[in-house]
Amino acid sequence: MGNRSFARGGLMESVSSFSPALAVLASLIGAIMVLIFGRLPNIREGFSVGAGIVKFGIVASMIPVVMDGKLVELKLWELLPGLPVMFRVDAFGLLFGLVASFLWIFTTLYSIGYMRALKEHAQTRYFFCFAIAISSAIGVAFSANLFTLFIFYEILTISTYPLVVHIETPEAMRAGRKYLLYLLTAGVFFLFSIVAVYHYTGTTDFAPGGILEGKGIPENMLKLLFITFMIGSAKAAFMPLHSWLPTAMIAPTPVSALLHAVAVVKVGVFTATRIILYVFGVDLMNETGLALAMAYFAAFTIIVASIFALTHDNLKKRLAYSTISQLSYIILGAALLTPAGITGGMLHILNHAFTKITLFFCAGAIIVASGKEKISEMNGIGKQMPLTMLAFTLGALGMAGIPATAGFISKLYLLIGTVEALQIPLLLVLLASTLLNVAYFFPVIINAFFKRPEKEQSFKEAPLFMLVPLILTGLISILLGILPDAPLAIVRIAVANLMGGT
Repeated sequence: MGNRSFARGGLMESVSSFSPALAVLASLIGAIMVLIFGRLPNIREGFSVGAGIVKFGIVASMIPVVMDGKLVELKLWELLPGLPVMFRVDAFGLLFGLVASFLWIFTTLYSIGYMRALKEHAQTRYFFCFAIAISSAIGVAFSANLFTLFIFYEILTISTYPLVVHIETPEAMRAGRKYLLYLLTAGVFFLFSIVAVYHYTGTTDFAPGGILEGKGIPENMLKLLFITFMIGSAKAAFMPLHSWLPTAMIAPTPVSALLHAVAVVKVGVFTATRIILYVFGVDLMNETGLALAMAYFAAFTIIVASIFALTHDNLKKRLAYSTISQLSYIILGAALLTPAGITGGMLHILNHAFTKITLFFCAGAIIVASGKEKISEMNGIGKQMPLTMLAFTLGALGMAGIPATAGFISKLYLLIGTVEALQIPLLLVLLASTLLNVAYFFPVIINAFFKRPEKEQSFKEAPLFMLVPLILTGLISILLGILPDAPLAIVRIAVANLMGGT
């Protein structure tokens, strides 16, 4: 049975379905099975992989409905008038849901190889928390309103804490405390913002025209709300709310991949984009000057984080600062408020996910196979691990936005967006960032393939459970650059609704 929902471009038909809830529940059920079969690793991990495949299948089943210009909705219960716990799958949420659920399959397979190769402790706890985290990410993707999003947003923080402190060393515990301090404090600001929105509007439902548009809220209050919302979105790791992320690199490499490509920081930028475009809206962001301020704030993070990346010899920390920089591309695209800019920002969620997860997978494979974590120690490693370093090269090319890679497509749209917005300084920032990407990624490749090791090396590629996922994600990052039409079609539906199309 269908009903009608408001969108900027007019009324959109919505289809009532249990699919969004089933997508969230799939990995929750998987988490329970992980606990039940914790002493039987093969069965435990079989449920982890199986839950991932089922989850992705459920998410993918909603593609035809959304591509037909409809929404998928499910109202669970209403806490207060205008404050329901509710799912609504639109084109933007579907894009993020597809990325997160698809990459969870690869991350789970990779985790099996990584955890077994290093004989890690507490593997049942690890896979249990992993499953809860991806459920939370899908809950965020499919939230119909700020209230529902907040619930899953905070569950994600709690469920990933045991993953960050997994090795349980004093350094890991300090990293975990910092992680919670930043993200739980951000949650307080987020909750304040949600209460304020509900007070002024009587709803927290996302709308392409913006919840706050036309509500007569004083401009100073709007600016305060925007600041508290952005602090609440600290998972996006933009500066100066970023330092929890490099510190969290103490976690196992599959967790780093989860943090960067699949769940935590992607949830942060997804949420920040929702706030900019669906809470404030294009018109209000323009009228208040918040859009321009946010765009230059993102540009600052893009450049400074890239410079920080250059200073780190530890590969995972260099990748962490790269993530901080690249995520701000997404915020910048949303803040441009132009069709091309928003398209580039949304598309970069997908493209960055595949390229960055490839790079982290490669970093983990290097650690498992050779024990090396510093770039300066990786001379000649390409001879022992040619497939891993080839995949790393593909990911690095994508990060730099070289033509025929996924990163090129999203960066091209972002560049066009800066021209549409008449913001040539921001265009120069994106070009400078590309040069910085080359500067901090290419030395890794040069060391691996063109420098001789200081002493004889006798290791080989990581186990197949790790090697196959990193090869596949690397190849997909190239495929998305050559054949970008499918994700672009989803993004264009979202952008048309935002900009007044039908």
